[in-house]
Amino acid sequence: MSDETTNPLRDEISKAISENDVLLFMKGTPDQPMCGFSARTVAILQSLGRPFAAVDVLPDPRIRQELSAVSNWPTIPQLFVDGELVGGCDIVTEMYQSGELQDTLGVDAGPSEQPTTEADAPEAPPLSIENRL
Repeated sequence: MSDETTNPLRDEISKAISENDVLLFMKGTPDQPMCGFSARTVAILQSLGRPFAAVDVLPDPRIRQELSAVSNWPTIPQLFVDGELVGGCDIVTEMYQSGELQDTLGVDAGPSEQPTTEADAPEAPPLSIENRL
């Protein structure tokens, strides 16, 4: 079938991954995450001060389906760095706590880069945002 050989949406997802050094596919936007896992991942990235691009997967369910086909990862959020899948919220959180995420992103892991409030810490509950989906 021609749908399997050419897929414009999948091509756009692959293009976005290759064109952005740090790209987060998430539910909602960085300013308004729509699930706790996306909120936690955004909070970690923002605490490190590394700019990142984000794609909201909620407006079109096909984005999530095609993204999973590209990444072979079933859950959202998905973080890509330099074109490679890093993982979802749990992996990003573990990498952040160990300092590996800071190394991957090329940011200083010094104390000034760490979250300043308990609510921003990765082990804290997401910023009181509820997933009502």
